[in-house]
Amino acid sequence: MQVYNSEKPYTCEVCGYSSPVKSRLVTHIRTHTGEKPHICEVCGYSSSQKSTLVRHMRTHTGEKPYSCEVCGHSCSERSDLMKHKRTHTTEKTYSCKVCGHSYSQRSHLVKHMKAHTAEKPHSCKVCGYSFSVKSKLVRHMTTHTREKTYSCEVCRFSCLDKYNLVAHMRTHTGEKPHSCEMCGYSCSKKSNLVAHIRIHTGEKPYSCEVCGHCYSHKSHLVEHIRIHTGEKPYSCEVCGYSFSHKSKLVRHMIMDTRGKSYVIVKCVIIPAPQKSTRTMKNNTREKAHSCELCGYSCSQKSKLVIHMRTHTGEKPYSCDVCEYSYSEKSSLVKHMRTHTGEKPYACDVCGHSFSDKKSLVRHMRTHTGEKPHSCEVCGYCFSVKTSLVLHMRTHTGEKPHSCEVCGYSFSRKSNLMSHMRTHTGEKPYSCEMFSIVALHKPLW
Repeated sequence: MQVYNSEKPYTCEVCGYSSPVKSRLVTHIRTHTGEKPHICEVCGYSSSQKSTLVRHMRTHTGEKPYSCEVCGHSCSERSDLMKHKRTHTTEKTYSCKVCGHSYSQRSHLVKHMKAHTAEKPHSCKVCGYSFSVKSKLVRHMTTHTREKTYSCEVCRFSCLDKYNLVAHMRTHTGEKPHSCEMCGYSCSKKSNLVAHIRIHTGEKPYSCEVCGHCYSHKSHLVEHIRIHTGEKPYSCEVCGYSFSHKSKLVRHMIMDTRGKSYVIVKCVIIPAPQKSTRTMKNNTREKAHSCELCGYSCSQKSKLVIHMRTHTGEKPYSCDVCEYSYSEKSSLVKHMRTHTGEKPYACDVCGHSFSDKKSLVRHMRTHTGEKPHSCEVCGYCFSVKTSLVLHMRTHTGEKPHSCEVCGYSFSRKSNLMSHMRTHTGEKPYSCEMFSIVALHKPLW
């Protein structure tokens, strides 16, 4: 009845806050005293309200009681479910008065407004770094306050949480417990699987607060934001030149394409080890399984089983549509997409989709400008390895494609195809305007 009559008899003596229920006042008082009586038995997290502790416990149990009626997506908190539902309705009630951009959540509009004012009110007391959002400051503070108590016994890797250490150990064991039910993709971290699933669903939950561009991965959004902020966090230790992407710094620093014992840097030449980090990491793992026929060795027995099929010719995985067979299951999965038309790998920049991951990687280079394949003779770089192979023939003079009629040879197959028309008389390209003129040309 007190709630119905708007009566609030319980008042805080510190700030004047009033409540119709005494229990709410007791909880409110803790904001002044700092008391947090509700403690998590797993990690020691404490809160002033019992309901907050209940929500926190779901981070350990993995419970997600709130599910979406449209797509079945589940959330641990009701507020997260309400935000998710807006992705289906596309309702955007909060609009920016400066540029007119609209959002489905008020918090997103508040964050967006800071992009116009360049306001960063939340600053770190330890190092002075400032943030526009408080949640980013909270995550940043863990780098100062929390000790990395969990360390890897193999490579000295250390982290804040036991969960991250367990996930890291899989890089040594090769274990991939999380697999996709749609295409069979497997990974070592559950978060990677969640991000992968978005390739099939098309969900892009991470949107830019400035221009509204959406991404399926949070890391891609972070890189995109730097276009607006101009931030370049990766800098060269030699010349001080900075970059917005780590991959661009790697390209700037390392250009060791000739297999020599130095690294060519665009600003200076410095000594470098013979082997790459990836090679050293592979060498640390014992290769206990070896092939008796050719001496091939590997760290996992399953890889040796697959390798033996190169000698026996066994292809146990066959296609039900065209009866094409493969020695590996992953190859069959890729082949089946030629029949189903499935293209699970989509570009976050332009939305173009591909049937295999390698094609997506090659496509992404059209956006990043990356050209990892370089010529050892003249240093010319290419984004695709096949282009490098064709280019090398200009130096070697190799012409593997020859004409069966006259014996003339070419370095490219496309040139041979064009040459063959001189013998067959085929003329596949016709001018539409010429056909129209010829049709109306008088006979006299």
